[in-house]
Amino acid sequence: MTQSLEDRLITRFFRYLSVTSQSDAAATAVPSTPGQWDMVRLLETELNALGLHDVHVDEHAVLTARLPGTVPGAPRIGFCAHVDTVDVGLSPEIHPQRVFFTGADICLNPARDIWMRTAEHPEFLPYVNQELLLSDGTSVLGADNKAAVTILMDLLTVLTRDKPPHGDIVVAFVPDEEIGLRGAKVLDLARFPVDFAYTIDSCEIGEFIFETFNAAQAHIEIQGVTAHPISAKGVMVNPVLVAADLINRFDPLDTPEHTEGREGYCYVTTMSSNANIATVKLSLRDFDDAGLEARKQLVQTAVAATQAAHPRARLTCRIEDSYRNIASSLGNDRRCLDLMERGFAELKIEPRIFPLRGGTDGSALSARGIPTPNYFTGGLNFHSRFECLPVPAFVLAYRLTERLVGLAAG
Repeated sequence: MTQSLEDRLITRFFRYLSVTSQSDAAATAVPSTPGQWDMVRLLETELNALGLHDVHVDEHAVLTARLPGTVPGAPRIGFCAHVDTVDVGLSPEIHPQRVFFTGADICLNPARDIWMRTAEHPEFLPYVNQELLLSDGTSVLGADNKAAVTILMDLLTVLTRDKPPHGDIVVAFVPDEEIGLRGAKVLDLARFPVDFAYTIDSCEIGEFIFETFNAAQAHIEIQGVTAHPISAKGVMVNPVLVAADLINRFDPLDTPEHTEGREGYCYVTTMSSNANIATVKLSLRDFDDAGLEARKQLVQTAVAATQAAHPRARLTCRIEDSYRNIASSLGNDRRCLDLMERGFAELKIEPRIFPLRGGTDGSALSARGIPTPNYFTGGLNFHSRFECLPVPAFVLAYRLTERLVGLAAG
């Protein structure tokens, strides 16, 4: 018996979830964990079995492949998905389940008494009388981003089998998105020869993101002067106190917890110290290029003022760009947006367009010259034990991806 699309997607999704591929922010190598190699090797085998061209895995576990087009002149479309799941202190092992949601509370894990309470999670209520995919409450679900991996692999299977008209399609499966878009940053663009691309890494139905933050990281090191407390007067320079002085020079309301919408921020993410050296790290975010540059200057000014106030300390500052606003890469080429608009219209999807207060692999690719907006998986509550993927939304994300390919072929 032929499987329904729903069952086909769920079967493949659960198979990919069985490969543990949580990333590790403490690691410096790319990929950060061996499980991501396992995931990529599995996909490599499947892509080779489908007969895709130019299947290649590089030293960073970045997997690329190309399905040659059948329609001359059609745009070359790229799709990028990440193979890592996020580490938020939950188990790296994922045990997914299918649950029909009646509107009542859901017991995710009877043995551990883990419940999804609708009073605490009203975002579930629009999905009454739908089948939901959930974890057992000990982990995230991993729809972020294995839902996208599933959609792309299943669509490639259909395209190679049924051979409908399409242009060149190039896929990239990358590691370590969750810890700084590391995989997309090292992707060899010569192996990703596309006119534009998409990531499928947003949440609810209709979400379409083509504006993200511009992002930079500031790393400040403060060298103090050590001395024994017996003879410390006039000698010791405590780097902890210098760091506190530096931090206090930033606006306490210019932070993530006090901003929204298009407002950026300067976010002190780390302060560590011993008697000799203190380190302060800040995340700088702004939707506007000039705004990000102003925030970089603000940091430099604060460092200079702190240095002047503590002349015997030694402060050094390094600021590095992390990713850029997708919108900055679009220029006059709106094909990726126009295709999405047509796809939404044909499938009667109500667009949910808003500036994303974060970044995606598309932010990294857009900064490197490939316009790469982001659209929905259909999931809810990413990075949570209550992450959920309603099956009808999952199917609709697949249908939209399929339609984008068809529309691009003319």
